[in-house]
Amino acid sequence: MTAFARPTLLAVGIALLVGIVPDADAQRRGSAPRTPPGPTACTDFYSFHNKDWLAATPAPARGTVSALGELRQLAQRQQIELLQAAQQPQNDVQRVLGDFWASGMNEAAVEAEGAQPIAQLLGQIDGIRRVRQIPAVIAGLHQIGIPVLFNFSADLDLADPTRHIGYFTQGGLGLPDPAYYTRPDAESQALLVRYRDEYIIPILRLTGVSEEDAADAAAQVLDLEMRIAQKSRDVLTARDPKNNYALAPVRDTDRRYRRLQLTGFLKTQGVEDENISLANPELFAELDALVGALPVPQWQHYLRFHLGATVAPYLSQPWRDADYAFRGQILRGEAQPDSREVQVLEAIDRAAGPLLAREYVARHLSSGTRARAEIIADQVRDALLDGIERSSWLSAQAKTEAKAKVEALRIDIGAPNEDLTAALPAMDRASFGTNMLQASAWRHREEMQRIGRTDVPRRWDVLPQHPALAYDIVQNRLLVTAAVLQPPVLDMTREGPAHYGAYGALVGHELGRSVDVRGRAVDAQGEIRDWWSQADRNGWDGITSVLARQYSAFPYPGLTAVSVDGERTRDENAADLAGVELAWQAFSTAVPDPEETQAQQFFAAWAELWRQQSAAFAATRAAQEAPNAPGQWRVNGPLTNLPAFGAAFSCKADTPMQRAEDDQVTIWR
Repeated sequence: MTAFARPTLLAVGIALLVGIVPDADAQRRGSAPRTPPGPTACTDFYSFHNKDWLAATPAPARGTVSALGELRQLAQRQQIELLQAAQQPQNDVQRVLGDFWASGMNEAAVEAEGAQPIAQLLGQIDGIRRVRQIPAVIAGLHQIGIPVLFNFSADLDLADPTRHIGYFTQGGLGLPDPAYYTRPDAESQALLVRYRDEYIIPILRLTGVSEEDAADAAAQVLDLEMRIAQKSRDVLTARDPKNNYALAPVRDTDRRYRRLQLTGFLKTQGVEDENISLANPELFAELDALVGALPVPQWQHYLRFHLGATVAPYLSQPWRDADYAFRGQILRGEAQPDSREVQVLEAIDRAAGPLLAREYVARHLSSGTRARAEIIADQVRDALLDGIERSSWLSAQAKTEAKAKVEALRIDIGAPNEDLTAALPAMDRASFGTNMLQASAWRHREEMQRIGRTDVPRRWDVLPQHPALAYDIVQNRLLVTAAVLQPPVLDMTREGPAHYGAYGALVGHELGRSVDVRGRAVDAQGEIRDWWSQADRNGWDGITSVLARQYSAFPYPGLTAVSVDGERTRDENAADLAGVELAWQAFSTAVPDPEETQAQQFFAAWAELWRQQSAAFAATRAAQEAPNAPGQWRVNGPLTNLPAFGAAFSCKADTPMQRAEDDQVTIWR
C-alpha cells in the first residue's frame, strides 16, 4: 500500500461510515452533502484532461509511472521483437544480433559458465608482481571497454570542432558521485558502509577472494576510491565541457605522469594522435603517485572489484543478485529486477547499440514520420528567430549573435548518418559473457578510431532506439531519435495540432536552450565565449526570478507541506514555457486563426506528455533533486502564462489557469 492510496482509502472509509450512521441534518434537509467540484480546464488543466489516466494508473509501490515511461517501454518491446526476429537473420548485422540475443536468453548456459568469461582477466590481475605492471593491466581493461582508475573517450576538440581528440577525465569510482565519499553527514557515511559491506565484499567474494580476506580487501578498495574521490571534481563541474578541456602534447604525459605510462596506454587503445586533453592534472598527479605508493595487493583488490562490478549484470545469478541488491535496490530504488529479456536487451544496447540502431531505424521510422518531424522542427526554429527579434530583454548585439546561432543550428532526425568503421564483432550462441566482452571491445575500437579524424561527425550521446530529444551544445545541433517519434510525442494518427502541442513544444524546449542562459556560453562558430552582456543577464534573471516565485508557490503532488523548488528548477521551467510559446507560434503560423477545437487539441497533447504517478519516496527524492518540476506543473505552469490557453478554454483572467496579464511571464512571446 502506498502513501498516495491512503487518503483515498480514508475517504472511502468515511463514506461507508456515513452510509451506516445517517446524517440527521442531511435527512432533515432531504439531500446528501454536496460533493466538492472536480478540476476544470480553468482550475487545473493537468488533472482535468488526464483524469481518466490518473484514475486508471495508481501510484506504484516504488518509482514513477509516466507517459514518457510508457514510451520507453514501447521502445523496449520493439527492440526485443527485432532481436527475436534476428535469430533467423537476413543480413550480417542481424546475424550478430541474433547470436548475441540467443546467448543471453540461454540462461542454463549462463549459469553453467559462472565467472568463466572473466577468468583470463582475473588471472592477469593475479599475475601482477610489480607496480610497473599495473598500468598495462589498466590499459588492457580499458581496451575491452572496462574503464578503471580514470575515463578515456573520444570527442570534439573544443578549439577545433572539425576534429576529434582523446579526453582523459575523472572516473574509477564505484559510486556515481564523488560527493558520496567526501560528505560528512550521517546518511552519506551510512551509504559508504553499505557500499563496502553489501557490494564490495560480495563482488570480491565472487571473484575468488576468501571469506576471511574479503573484509580487509574491501577496506583497501574503499581506501583507494576515497583517495580518488578527494581529488575529483563535483558532478556539476565535471559535466561542463569547458572544465574537461585542456590540450596537452602526448609526448609530455610520460614526463608528468611517469608511473601511469600514458603513452603506452594510448598505444594499447590504438591512438596515434599527437595531442590529448587532460584537464584535471591534480587528479592525475595523485593517480600517478598512488601507482608508486600503494602495495600491489591493494591494486589487485581494486582491479578485481571493478572488473567484477562491471560485468556482474551479465554473468550468472549470484553475480546479478549482488549487483541488483546494491545498485538496483539501494541506489536506484527499484522494486524488482527487470525481466530477463529487458536485462539482455540493455546489455546488447550497452555493448552493441549502434548495430541494433540500424535495424530499429529501418523498421520503425517511416519516411512520412521523418518528413513531418523535419517540417515542424524547421517551423519551430523559424518561430524562435521571430521570438529573438521580438525580445524585449535581449540587447541588439545579443539578438544578432542569437540569430546567427539559430540559423547555423543543425537538426538531426532519426539516427546519425555515419558508417561503422570497425569489423563486426565475432559472436556465437555459446557464451553471453564472452559475447559481452567481444562487443564491448568492438564498440571501444569504434570510439578510438574517431581520435585524430576530421571526417566523422560527433557521435550522438543517445542511441536512436532510445526515446530522446536533446540539444547538443558542443555542435549546436538538435538530436531527435527515431524512438521518440511515436505517441505521445508524435502520434501520426492524430490531427496536426497535437503534433505541435507535444513534439513541437519539446523541440521548442531544446532549441530555446541554444540561446538562453545555457546556450550563451558557445557562439555560432562553436567558440566557447559568453556572448551575453550584463544587461542581457539581468534581463534573463529578472524574467526567470518571477517564474521561480510562481513555481515555488505550487504544492508538490503527493507530498504534504512540500512545495516545488522554483529556484532549482528555474531554467528548466523557463525552457518549458519557451517550448510551448514557440510551438504555439509555429502552429498558429501554419494554421492561422485556428478553431477552438484545434487549439484545445494542441494543449491536450502538451498535457498528455507529462502525466505521471509517483511513489512517496520517489516524489520526495524528486522534490529534493530533480531539475524539472513535477508533471502537473510542467503542464499547468507554462499554460497559466499563455493567453492562447485562456482563449481556447474561455478561462477568465486571474483564475488558477490564467494569470492576470501583468503577472504573466514571457520568454519569446
